[in-house]
Amino acid sequence: MRAFHILGLNSRNHLYLSRFNLRSGKRIADSKLLTKKFLKKLKLPHPRLIVSFSQVADVNNFDWNSLEDNFVIKPAGGFAGEGIVLIRRKMVKMVKNGHNRLKNSSPFSHSDHSSHSSSVNFQLMDGSIITLSDLKLHVLDILEGRFNRLNLQDTAIIEERVYKHPKFRRYAYQGTPDVRIIVFNKVPVMAALRLPTPESKGRANIHQGAIMVGIDLATGITTAASHWDKPISRVPGSNFRLTGLEIPFWDRMMELAVEVQEHISLGYMAIDFLIDPGKGPLIVELTARPGMGIQIANMSGLRRRIERVEGLEDVTPGRGIEVAKALFAERFSDKIMAERGVKVVSVFETAKLKDAKGIKIELPAKIDTGAFRSSIDRELAESLGLMKNRAVLWHDYYVSSLGREKRPVIPVTFWLIGRKIETTANVSDRSKMKEKFLIGRRDLSTFMVRPGK
Repeated sequence: MRAFHILGLNSRNHLYLSRFNLRSGKRIADSKLLTKKFLKKLKLPHPRLIVSFSQVADVNNFDWNSLEDNFVIKPAGGFAGEGIVLIRRKMVKMVKNGHNRLKNSSPFSHSDHSSHSSSVNFQLMDGSIITLSDLKLHVLDILEGRFNRLNLQDTAIIEERVYKHPKFRRYAYQGTPDVRIIVFNKVPVMAALRLPTPESKGRANIHQGAIMVGIDLATGITTAASHWDKPISRVPGSNFRLTGLEIPFWDRMMELAVEVQEHISLGYMAIDFLIDPGKGPLIVELTARPGMGIQIANMSGLRRRIERVEGLEDVTPGRGIEVAKALFAERFSDKIMAERGVKVVSVFETAKLKDAKGIKIELPAKIDTGAFRSSIDRELAESLGLMKNRAVLWHDYYVSSLGREKRPVIPVTFWLIGRKIETTANVSDRSKMKEKFLIGRRDLSTFMVRPGK
């Protein structure tokens, strides 16, 4: 990793946060409650909100017995994981005939509660018990702003706790891992998996001792890792390798990350996901000021990646993901993509086009994901007999550097890297171009375009 490729804190603030992140977007990202409202409005998946507290009276009037197992208490304006309490189980302290006992408050319990007095307690992720009184005091601390990034009065929220995906059971200590994807200009530029450790007390926060593992954007496979900003290869104290782990629902998370940025005024941001075994990826947090440690985990600099996509204009969500997979793929990704049935192509390839007699004609082709439909030179189409016998299906209008023009659309069959594609192509004048056949993104759904291949 070269020094001039690294994005430093001052550069991040001056070059990107101040220029691309507006106050309205930061206001949403800085509040977990506003983030939930934002995601709910867009119908994007996120952990279910159980209740929120903004005043002391809300805490006193809430029926704490209504809470079930598995929930999380968070400060809405917290940062660096401070103030978060993970509850595994609700416990009830039963008192009968002078004897006390703790039991799980299961809805299937057949005990006769009419003869018992009881008090509610809660079990934390490490198995220790916290009383209801202490839990309320913690919520009151949140309201007073103890964990707020600006030391202001805050709101406390309780949301469902997402279960750990089976894929991570051997790698994460107690808590649930999360995945962070940094997006700039609607292009994912870097990603990492964060694994809870005993030091982080089951929280996926690197400032408290969690492990950060870099992720290849093209395949969703882990590549390198760091702990306390130092490179590691295995989970500390175990023999479990941190490289080569395939992240579930990877493509879906990439899509959601770009979709979020489309609707918020944050040009440079991070989207954090929890992966539920049944529900899939859930957006848990938006970050307007992503940290720099992700570069160590990926052994790659953010600045160089951002510079490569900063000048892109009119980037669509699908196009942004294509760019990310093409520009930032690791060396091993071609092999992985091939195993998954995805062919990797460069900007210039050789295609075989079938003429009117069924003969395959080999010719140079240009791969252009900026064009939707494939295009063929008129003279070439006529010489191959593709314009004869009422072969034109319809006429359509297209906008190019030459202006707006009406073009015929014809059926074509061609082979690209051994894969047969039956499609349609518009007929245009490409006489001044070296490649008489252009393949658009409509016909590249099973390919990955690698510009530098």
